[in-house]
Order: sequence, then structure tokens, then C-alpha cells
Amino acid sequence: MNLNLKPANECTFDAVSLGEVMLRLDPGEGRIRTARSFRAWEGGGEYNVVRGLRRCFGMKTAVLTAFADNEVGKLMEDFILQGGVDTSLIHWMPTDGIGRVCRNGLNFTERGFGIRGAVGCSDRANTAISKATPADFDFDYIFGELGVRWFHTGGIYAALSEQSCETVIEAIKTAKKYGTVVSYDLNYRPSMWSAIGGQAKAQEVNKEIAKYVDVMIGNEEDFTACLGFEIEGNDANLKELNLDGYKKMINTAAETYPNFKVVATTLRTVKTATVNDWSAICWADGEIYKAMDFKGLEIMDRVGGGDSFASGLIYGLMSTGDPAQAVNYGAAHGALAMTTPGDTTMASKKEVENIMAGGGARVKR
Repeated sequence: MNLNLKPANECTFDAVSLGEVMLRLDPGEGRIRTARSFRAWEGGGEYNVVRGLRRCFGMKTAVLTAFADNEVGKLMEDFILQGGVDTSLIHWMPTDGIGRVCRNGLNFTERGFGIRGAVGCSDRANTAISKATPADFDFDYIFGELGVRWFHTGGIYAALSEQSCETVIEAIKTAKKYGTVVSYDLNYRPSMWSAIGGQAKAQEVNKEIAKYVDVMIGNEEDFTACLGFEIEGNDANLKELNLDGYKKMINTAAETYPNFKVVATTLRTVKTATVNDWSAICWADGEIYKAMDFKGLEIMDRVGGGDSFASGLIYGLMSTGDPAQAVNYGAAHGALAMTTPGDTTMASKKEVENIMAGGGARVKR
């Protein structure tokens, strides 16, 4: 397949993402409601993808986001620097002392265990990035002069506010104008869309965005809620997957949006919070490719698994141009990312390729 990627020597960045980066506060094995201490991480659906591309796959990446210019914002910048992602495109917003003008987002996340599912409690209204406008990011300079081979954003950022809906569309249109490949993860969160028009607004915004996307990513709920594509006969509790239904759904999506070059979806069957079946499929050039299966995958922290799938898929598409390889990079990377705590990957490219080659979990000394 040919995505018409711009040459690396003509671009400052291999990949750039646009979205919110939050301070994740994690009670470890305990509960948010009873915690007396939290471990701090950074995380965000769109950011996690470019961090994975940098830390696991060694690509040159940057994040487009905005922070309130205070100590928490500087902490977030420090986390991003530790992840190796370029911070030069971050927009810093002045703020007052208590967050009335703007603030930085918080995300409390407990991992779940066994019959107790993972729980997220976000505190992200009125954040700097939710107020950011296209004027805060010189998109023509970023995509036209600096040069970006791949641009990634998603439905979490689009749902932050009425303003973020407009900013993401302007960013995608500008990226396309300069020949940058665009990927988008639908990442539907009903609680976030509820304040700005609910599912109807989600479909209005995402159907407009879809017209400009080259690589569309999401799970079954995302495609249904955001684009209106149903999976016929799928088990409501996702205890059994209807693979034929998934294939039909992504074929329909590709037919509806002929600009899609790749459509990908993860396949997850939830046994318990800590044991899932995991795989993925993708459509490209009229063919469907299925990744290897991870039956009974033991999970430490499932948050960010889909983002790591996306970064593995993108790396595979960029480096090999082979969708069959790419979907396996995505599935293996997502599986490994869920064996460690935090939103972001701790895997290496060597580990991902070892899993793809059928490597096991024997101790390495």
C-alpha cells in the first residue's frame, strides 16, 4: 500500500499529535476513594501515541498541547521531556492563582482487579488546551515549514469543548494541505460529549473530521457512537466477539469514506479486569488483516492499551508499508503496554518484535 508519506529528510518530525496531556494520579493497587498517596504520571489519548512512537520505536515526535503557565504545567513539561517528546510546540497560557482563567487537567485512575473494573475520575474542565484556538498554534508553520510526516489526534481532544472541535478540524485540514498523513482515534467518551451536545454532537463533529482522515482507528463502541456503524449480532457485554460483524463494519466504514486508506479496530473480550482476550484487525486496499491473538492476556493496567496499539500500527505502516505487519506491531505493543502501570509504554521495539515472532515470557539473564 502507498500512504504517500513525505520523505523523512524533508521533515523536522516523523509524527506530531494534538491533544490534552493530563497529570495522572494513580493509587496503585488501592482505590481512589480510600487513597492516602498517589503516584504521578503524565497521560493523554493523543499524546500517548507520539510518546510510544518516540520511546518504543525511536521516531522524532512532538506534541501540540497547551498548559497553564504554573508549577503543575512545568511538572507536566518535565514528564514529557523525560519521555523524549519535543516540547517546543507547547502553548503556554497565562493564568491566575486558582484556575479561573485556565488550568491543567487531572486524571485519577485506579487499575481495577478481577471482578472490580478499572475506574477513571477526570477533573479537566476549563483547561488550557480546551480553550486553545488555531491562532495559538501556527499550523501553517508547523506543517508547511517545519514539516511533519504523520499527524495524529482523536475524539478525546475533540470532545473537550466547543472550541476544541473547531481547533482539531482546522489542524487536520492544514495537515492535509501540506501532504501530511492524518490518523484519528475515535476514542468515544460519553461523559465528555454530554456537556456539548451528547452523541448527536459527537456524530456531527466526527463525521466532518472523517472526511480528512487517512487512517481511522477505534473500537466497536467508537465506530457506532461516533460514525453510526453498527456491528450486527455482537454480544452486548463483549463476552464473545462477532468477528464477521467487525469485518463487515470496517468494510462499510471504508466504503462510506473513500479517503480512508486504513481502518483499524482492536478486538477485546473482557473476562475480568485483569484477564482479557486481545487482538486487532485492519482494512487496507480492500483486504482485511487480523493480528495474532492474545488469549487470556494478564493485565496490570489497561489504560493506554489502545493508544499503544495505535502507535505500533502507525510505526508499522510508516516503516514497512505492510498492513499485515502493522496490525501485529499494534497488537503486540498494546499487549505489552498493558503489562506495566501508567498510561504510557515501557516496552522496547526489540520486545515488541520478539512477541510478534512468538517469543515467550521466560526470564532473560
